Amino acid sequence: MADNKRPIGIFDSGLGGLTVYKAVRGLLPGENVVYFGDTARVPYGTKSPEAVVAFSKEISAYLFERKIKFLIVACNTASSVALDEIRRISPVPVMGVIAPGVEAALRLVPPKGRILVTGTAATVASGAYSAALRAARPGLRVIEKACPLFVPLVEEGWCAKKVAGLVAAEYLSGFKIKKPDAVILGCTHYPLLKKVISGVLGPRVRIVDSALAAALAARDALAEAGLLNAGRAGKAAFVVSDAPRRFSGLASRLLKIKTGKVEVKRF
Repeated sequence: MADNKRPIGIFDSGLGGLTVYKAVRGLLPGENVVYFGDTARVPYGTKSPEAVVAFSKEISAYLFERKIKFLIVACNTASSVALDEIRRISPVPVMGVIAPGVEAALRLVPPKGRILVTGTAATVASGAYSAALRAARPGLRVIEKACPLFVPLVEEGWCAKKVAGLVAAEYLSGFKIKKPDAVILGCTHYPLLKKVISGVLGPRVRIVDSALAAALAARDALAEAGLLNAGRAGKAAFVVSDAPRRFSGLASRLLKIKTGKVEVKRF
């Protein structure tokens, strides 16, 4: 198979990375994609860095066996603690979601603006977003807020339920008066709660969707490497580590993604 015809690999702790998949599919309809959701071990945000690195390397090795040409680590937690380890074992280019999200946020705020980063406990503890933002623009004011219940809310399919609004209001109540200029959704599950988060913070706060930013960055990287697959009929394969029917049902209900038969790969 020609290199450009080989699939893009995308993995996440669960179904949150489907926000990246959907953005990639919209921008690059000719690309073949293999998506892996680690539904048996979700969420990653409460796991130790050592566990996340081990999981990420297992999944990456599996995707390399599927002859992918490019890997998107569509999980902020894995991007924050495991990206270097994945790159050490990877035969193909690897991209995380933190750098694209940072670049997108920097385009939206003034030189000494105020950015709120929401993420899992592990992502916030890593300080990856703060370090990247301040390295790029030392005058920025960066606040990070762990929102660990957002992932299970999404995985339960409760994005539109009242409880989602109550949880968001509890996490973000301290930012209603002194509002940030922008908020980075530092987990690919969080775009599914974008309306809820915006409802708490108000319409003036710019929301940075790391899923869309990652898809745009992937398009640029593939083009630069000469790996784009032209056309409009790319195929997709979906693989999970547990509960394929539930994954397929939530993908359809929350993101209008028709997965077809979902494969199961257990480690």
